[in-house]
Amino acid sequence: MAVWTRADRSGQLDLLLRDRWIRVAAELTRETLTLTAEAEATAPGGNHWDYSNPAAGLRNGMSNGSDPGTPGRAPSSGPELLQTQNQAGRGRSGSPGRGGGSRSQTDGNYGPNSPGKYPNNCTNSDFGSPGSSFGSRLGDVPASPDGSSEAVRKVRVVKQESGGLGISIKGGRENRMPILISKIFPGLAADQSRALRVGDAILSVNGSDLREATHDLAVQALKKAGKEVTLEVKYIREVSPLFKKPSLVADLPWDGARAQSPSYSGSEDSGSPKHCGASSKDRKVMSLKMCFISRNLTMPDLENRLLELHSPDGQHTVVLRCKDGATANSWFTAVHTNIAALLPHTLAHINAYLGASSSAPTHPHLQHIGWLAEQVQLEGGRQQYKPVVMALTEKDILLFESVPWSRECWSVPLLTHPLLATRLVHSRGARGSPAQSVDMLFVTRTGTGRGIESHIFRVETQWDLSTWTRALVQGAHAAAELIKEVSIGCTLNRQDVRLTLHYERGFTVTREPADPPGGAVLYRYPYEKLRMSADDGIRNLYLDFGGPEGEMVFDLHSGPKPVVFVLHSFLSAKLTRMGLLT
Repeated sequence: MAVWTRADRSGQLDLLLRDRWIRVAAELTRETLTLTAEAEATAPGGNHWDYSNPAAGLRNGMSNGSDPGTPGRAPSSGPELLQTQNQAGRGRSGSPGRGGGSRSQTDGNYGPNSPGKYPNNCTNSDFGSPGSSFGSRLGDVPASPDGSSEAVRKVRVVKQESGGLGISIKGGRENRMPILISKIFPGLAADQSRALRVGDAILSVNGSDLREATHDLAVQALKKAGKEVTLEVKYIREVSPLFKKPSLVADLPWDGARAQSPSYSGSEDSGSPKHCGASSKDRKVMSLKMCFISRNLTMPDLENRLLELHSPDGQHTVVLRCKDGATANSWFTAVHTNIAALLPHTLAHINAYLGASSSAPTHPHLQHIGWLAEQVQLEGGRQQYKPVVMALTEKDILLFESVPWSRECWSVPLLTHPLLATRLVHSRGARGSPAQSVDMLFVTRTGTGRGIESHIFRVETQWDLSTWTRALVQGAHAAAELIKEVSIGCTLNRQDVRLTLHYERGFTVTREPADPPGGAVLYRYPYEKLRMSADDGIRNLYLDFGGPEGEMVFDLHSGPKPVVFVLHSFLSAKLTRMGLLT
């Protein structure tokens, strides 16, 4: 077992956020990377960010492969709030937001028509100040003449198939506050209505009065409202101080399909600390367990200064910029080292649930797992690399879109190939740093009934390349010793026979149907007698053992490549065991 020397590191980096760079203090520990905003984000010209710019999208947190400045995921993978049914997500946690934390019982006037001040409950109101494109739409609805509040409005919102209403609420009678919209999530139903804003008090839902409702009662009313929801709302200008400027870094979605979604109770986001005081820092703590650190993968890096950190759920990417190439290499190596050191914990976790949830006497045992970048073909002959998770069991290769943290995720891989029918045919390393333009690649070829299926994978370091090539070669040899025998029904000289390949005994041809059990043996040859083997790529397998029968032509009634590849794996494993291959 490898002994890992983990790296601790800290320093200043630039974080790409909404298509602009902000300076953050980065702190790397054994298991986490913490990013803390050091100053207010500025544009290249030095101006403060324009939070009301609806065209500015989140680069960090977007789906892999999207262009900077555009929202990354469709609404189904974003926050899913106030919905009648939770949607299935790939992440482990719902990562609720901060719609309403601790509820102070301080004195204050209650009711949407009260001119008094509402108590500040030390709650965080993600992206919620009036005028923000992530919440209020101050210019959409005219204010009342007195400037304090607006007239009562009726707003009809139609929920999407997934994502719910897309709002977060705070307040309630127990807090001596009306039910207030504290956050509106971009792209979801409430945002698309263009008629709701942060600071709106919800007076009723589908005719059900909420003026004297508790927080929980309001949540239930919104959850049970159905697909079409009619809200009676009134904008309360006095509550605007309760909704702070967004905590941009803290609200980076990470580590789950609902990493940014507030819960109905307004509990804390699992990835971010509370931000109740003015002195609280805008900080995000990201677990490194099964993250993917890469370079030059989803965006060009002509200066070799960028780092890309991909979340375990495969949905979010954080892009960091270093001051120069040497610093970027140093940070990359440190983060990669710490991620690799956490791999045994992931193997133990997955093997535990595979064993605990399997009713079969034997269950898959995970040997190795990790992120790779697979080459995919685009229209016009273009190519790009897409992050995938490869897992090796004692018998199979499996590919996943994201880390399979549960038995359910494990049961639906993108593809499965038997190790015994797969060869490692090429690997190419690069000299020098991981930032060089020469990619480090390995290629696999698998024999299937449809022919040969090839896959090209890119890795980030020489250590990754050697680890994967060793795991694939040794895995195929171990599978040969474990499985021992493969047989297939076929036709030889117009007679139904069964061809059996045994790891130790070689080739056996028996008559079909097998009577007596085991069948009448027509031919039996050890591996060393094989003089020639070939196939036509369609259905015929040719074997010549130098016997009086001459060349034997087996009609396999399907593609011959799986048998050819199994034969190669058996021979390779035997030669390696004899010390003739290394």
